[in-house]
Amino acid sequence: MMSRCCLVILTLALLAGAVHSRPGRRSGSGSLVERHNYEKIRKDANCGYQSCSGPKRDMLNVHLVPHSHDDVGWLKTVDQYYYGSRTNHQRAGVQYILDSVVEALLHNPERRFIYVESAFFFKWWNEQTTELQDAVRELIEQGRLQFVGGAWSMNDEAASHYQSLIDQFTWGLRLLNDTFGDCGRPRTGWQIDPFGHSKEQASLFAQMGYDATFFARLDWRDKSKRLANQEAEMIWKASQNLDDSELFTSVLYNHYSAPPGFCFDVLCSDDPFVDGPFSAENNVKERVDAFLYFVGNMSTKYRSNNLLVTMGDDFNYMDANMNFKNMDKLIKYTNARQSQESKVNVFYSTPACYLKAVHEAELRWPAKTDDFFPYASDPHAYWTGYFTSRPTSKRYERMGNHFLQVCKQLTALALPSADESYQENLTHLREVIGVMQHHDAITGTEKQHVADDYARMIHTAIDACGKNTDAALTRLTSRTSATELRFESCNQLNVSLCEITETKKTFVVTLYNPLAHATHQYVRLPVNGNSYVVRDATGTQLPTQIVSVAESVTSLDSRTSPAIDELIFFAEEIPPLGFKSFYISEGSGNKKKHTPQPKQQFVSIGNEYLTLYFNGNGFLSTININGQDHRLEQNFLYYEGAYGNNEVFENRSSGAYIFRPNGTESPIANYAQIRVFKGDHVQEVHQIFNEWVSQVIRVYEHDRHVEFEWLVGPIPIEDGTGKEIIIRYYSDIKSDGIFWTDSNGREMIKRIRNHRETWDLELAEPVAGNYYPVTAKIALEDDRLRMAVLNDRAQGGTSMQDGVLELMVHRRLLRDDAFGVGEALNETAYGKGLVARGKHYLLVGPKSIAQQTTTLPAKERFLQNQILTPAWLFVSDATGLSFNAWQSSFNSAFTALTTSLPENVNLLTFEPWKGSNNFLVRFEHLLEKNEDPLYSLPVTIDLQSVFSNSEIVSARETTLAGNQWKEDSSRLKFFFDIEPARQKQKVSKPKRTAGLQFVLQPMEIKTFVVEMRRTR
Repeated sequence: MMSRCCLVILTLALLAGAVHSRPGRRSGSGSLVERHNYEKIRKDANCGYQSCSGPKRDMLNVHLVPHSHDDVGWLKTVDQYYYGSRTNHQRAGVQYILDSVVEALLHNPERRFIYVESAFFFKWWNEQTTELQDAVRELIEQGRLQFVGGAWSMNDEAASHYQSLIDQFTWGLRLLNDTFGDCGRPRTGWQIDPFGHSKEQASLFAQMGYDATFFARLDWRDKSKRLANQEAEMIWKASQNLDDSELFTSVLYNHYSAPPGFCFDVLCSDDPFVDGPFSAENNVKERVDAFLYFVGNMSTKYRSNNLLVTMGDDFNYMDANMNFKNMDKLIKYTNARQSQESKVNVFYSTPACYLKAVHEAELRWPAKTDDFFPYASDPHAYWTGYFTSRPTSKRYERMGNHFLQVCKQLTALALPSADESYQENLTHLREVIGVMQHHDAITGTEKQHVADDYARMIHTAIDACGKNTDAALTRLTSRTSATELRFESCNQLNVSLCEITETKKTFVVTLYNPLAHATHQYVRLPVNGNSYVVRDATGTQLPTQIVSVAESVTSLDSRTSPAIDELIFFAEEIPPLGFKSFYISEGSGNKKKHTPQPKQQFVSIGNEYLTLYFNGNGFLSTININGQDHRLEQNFLYYEGAYGNNEVFENRSSGAYIFRPNGTESPIANYAQIRVFKGDHVQEVHQIFNEWVSQVIRVYEHDRHVEFEWLVGPIPIEDGTGKEIIIRYYSDIKSDGIFWTDSNGREMIKRIRNHRETWDLELAEPVAGNYYPVTAKIALEDDRLRMAVLNDRAQGGTSMQDGVLELMVHRRLLRDDAFGVGEALNETAYGKGLVARGKHYLLVGPKSIAQQTTTLPAKERFLQNQILTPAWLFVSDATGLSFNAWQSSFNSAFTALTTSLPENVNLLTFEPWKGSNNFLVRFEHLLEKNEDPLYSLPVTIDLQSVFSNSEIVSARETTLAGNQWKEDSSRLKFFFDIEPARQKQKVSKPKRTAGLQFVLQPMEIKTFVVEMRRTR
């Protein structure tokens, strides 16, 4: 069975006509050395660009880059890959790779090697002797072992959210910096295996101080054209909002494999160099001839006289001596041809040294302004299925990131930094969420047993950090040590299950708000009692509503709760970076439950801002906003997944990676059973379409958006066909083939149906070829109206018709797509197909109103931020604790800030950093230029005012990842072929500020290391 890497290379060879290589095989935290200054470990270190040598003038300089691509989970779990177990799945052992490489580097000072995944490296590093660690430090200081990328894992660029990406880079780069100083800092990105590439990833690289990124996967047509036109290297203008966002970008020639015939690894079958002078097997001449032919062809595709030739593949170098011994001979005998007037110079190198040589050539480069999605490896293989694959895993990762932010903040605010157990708990969750960004984790493109292990890792890490949040809230709430509460999370609220709220007659709910502005939230809790009284700390009784749990939820096999109702109350003014608690007790009266309304021919629900109307078949049909009716329909449909033998392109199957519908979509149902619930807090319609698709549509009293909570599964396969389930939203917007999707949850990208910016598109797969990653939002608009749908996890989406948005929410398929996983994407649970439940949030309305103070895009940004990190709900058993005792013994509210930040500014990061009283703090501007006349303006922030409860001793700005002081960062400058037109600012920039003040421009993120001491 061909792997995903094999077929990519085969496709390019057959369709692009370029020269490509032998098909490849597929494609605990380190102890910290506290360094409060970002200095080199030794003054005489000669690392980074200073370590580079080799290029010669008037020659073709071939940079051999030895590397191993080590997946942090794919066919095997993280630990199985590291230790080398489960050889029946794959021969791969990372510990042996690092052992062997270090030994080989120490044997010959000319050799070099690059390494990427900090997760594996520090697992190995902690097992080494002090003597070997010193030897490795020397290799790094000499630039012979270089880190590229350097994040905790080589992340996916479609399904990962930018907050998680920044976190996992921050942690990996911090450990490299703490262990190796500036010599451990990567100069380039190395995203060689992710299945398409985002603008936001490139923008983050630029903001982190990287000089370039290298990758392999882009649409086969795009690559063919770029190679033919010498445009495989370019300057990527990664942000339309940020200055200095240009990033030199290089597309690797031969995927990331060695040239054909030159894989000298123990996993390969290519012949070694045989150079015995009298041996009948001597092959030096033919091997050198073949290599010169390869690089000669390659040289016609690139602009400079430098070529980067990758020498490695998946989990190569378990016997590094075998690789290096043959590469030594390749270098020796190829360079010997220079005496015969050969103009080829071959040497060991790294991406950074290659970049330095290209930079010094002072050439000009084409510009890139869009992204590299979707990725297709042949006319029928669009890698757009993984945008949605394993939807419950994608949601679990997003939940883990949410709790990580809460745990970081509470650990920083209330727990002693000297307590190693708390730091270890936080590190555990940091590293697991870092692993989950891997391009075979968040993508859902791993084997099932690996997916199960990822889920286990998240569960144990959340549990570990739960010890921190419990301890922190105990410290912040308890006025006396004689009385304490335990603060537990209800991690199964998605199926209306929470043991404490269902079994205790008295309990406390504490909402921790990780945002830096006060917020509100509707609280929904599964309950079994007749009636409930909810009181805040002043004794004020809050209005409540009890609504039935959807029947499709109560009937789930996985649900062990007897609760059939949910208690709802409105929590307002939850303080920024703080919490608010509520005392809840079961009453003795009759259950105050709003019974379902009798079904009428036409049903409506709404609030003062909007009204939804349903037709006689139980489907949404119309929305009324500001007294005007607009079309708003919604329906569930499915594509049948193509079921082929994968032997030729036309017989490609839909699978974990590939979305390939077998024909047109079909509706799930033409009629929906409905129940209508109306109360003071929420009005909702419960829809049942069939035995495996249902939904709740909600409108809360104070909200301007509509909430759709969908439930899909078990997807039936008894008819022998796999199915890919989509939700469509229909409007009367005349979108003219244009829609917008987010880039990793940040900047929006314009999409045009059946169009690519850089080549003429011919689509053999018209649906799959129009799918794009939707990490947070998809939208369309015309001159009058705008409609946006926000999601709670990454999904694939498109607009195949004007005015219509489509998101894929679940997939169940019966055949592998032959890109290496070797399993069909057929997830099961409790002996049935997997059930997935999630939410969409829809905003629709006039694009602009004369008196409107906030535009719709700004409202979307604010809602998007609240969806990502809403207030985290903690519950405490208060049995035996009266309201008066609770009121007198506990602090019911807390905030670390004395005032809220402006709504368009987000405190992206607040976490403990190195040493006591040190914190890593990030602020971000949430809006792009021109999205809103007010909220898109620059914002001035005063750090001391934000943290006025504390004395700020010092604040020093760093690059985005926190591993280099901002003033020390200097990136290489490259020049465009034709300088692109610069977008003019419509507003003048504010004057520079001084001291603890700074200015945030649209979409800007600023990172600081802040030392502060609490004063009250």
